[in-house]
Amino acid sequence: MDERDFSALVVYEDDARNFQRRICRKSVNELPAGDVLIQVKYSSLNYKDALSASGNRGVTKRYPHTPGVDAAGRIVESVDPAWQVGEEVICTGYDLGMNTSGGFGQYIRVPGSWIVRKPAGLTLLESMQIGTAGFTAAQCLLHLEHNSITPANGPILVTGATGGVGTVALLLLHMLGYEVTAVTGKDSEHEFLYAMGATTILTRQELLACREKQLLPIRWAGAIDTVGGDLLAAAIKSTGFDGVVTSCGNASSGDLPLTVYPFILRGVHLVGVYSANCPMTKRVLVWEKLAREWKLNELSRICRLIQLNQLDEEIQAMLAGRSKGRCVVDMEGVA
Repeated sequence: MDERDFSALVVYEDDARNFQRRICRKSVNELPAGDVLIQVKYSSLNYKDALSASGNRGVTKRYPHTPGVDAAGRIVESVDPAWQVGEEVICTGYDLGMNTSGGFGQYIRVPGSWIVRKPAGLTLLESMQIGTAGFTAAQCLLHLEHNSITPANGPILVTGATGGVGTVALLLLHMLGYEVTAVTGKDSEHEFLYAMGATTILTRQELLACREKQLLPIRWAGAIDTVGGDLLAAAIKSTGFDGVVTSCGNASSGDLPLTVYPFILRGVHLVGVYSANCPMTKRVLVWEKLAREWKLNELSRICRLIQLNQLDEEIQAMLAGRSKGRCVVDMEGVA
């Protein structure tokens, strides 16, 4: 068998416009043009991947398609003088896994401008235990720090706390000494959240109490919101003077039912966080911090390692709201 044939999860649209997923053999000749060919060692599952894998046209316009916005591996071919064969690299975001064949294949071919050298302080596995979700959480924390929100300022709220972004945010905040209030709709996961560093846990209903009010009593110095909608609005309404709320997801809703009062009466800062097109200078900075002063030694506690043929089940669980923590895909574990 040609060594450049490889396994990949492929999403197909049938004649009835239904979407199906299956593991297929592909050739590197089917990959798009690009500067660098990477043999993928690990990938990870993010909510955007689950959407792409279910036929969401807002994420992926053309099918058949291989999702996977995250990939970590070794360069096997390069026409870009900046990149050498054998280098270990990380590729997250840009168009990878959206309309460019992604990390759920054992090879990807991408522009050299999309990749980051793996920092010496991380293994390839650790980089995908972090992945786009952890990279996003770290960006949220960066905005808190840049706005001088320290542990002395008070608690930080984290919504969607059992998800990929939420769990890494909990670990980072706890490691850096913040008091953290976690919000979850999963009553069965309270023990898990306390173990990850949550000081207090709220249900969604508790956070949404009195949501019709234009302002709520001050409870947090800042918040990391991963879900949007009413929960984000409640977080903003109950954040203190000059507090910082970061917004990075819309799993609950893309709407924001809110007045201007938290902003003009308390000076609350609402900061949007995006990862796909994050500038390379910032991207490298965040990865270096995650490999050094923000190095997490407990990533295995929030991650599970699966093989490619187990991915479909994980995608279904994520779409149904049953997933927890991070799901890393061992791309070498497939024949």
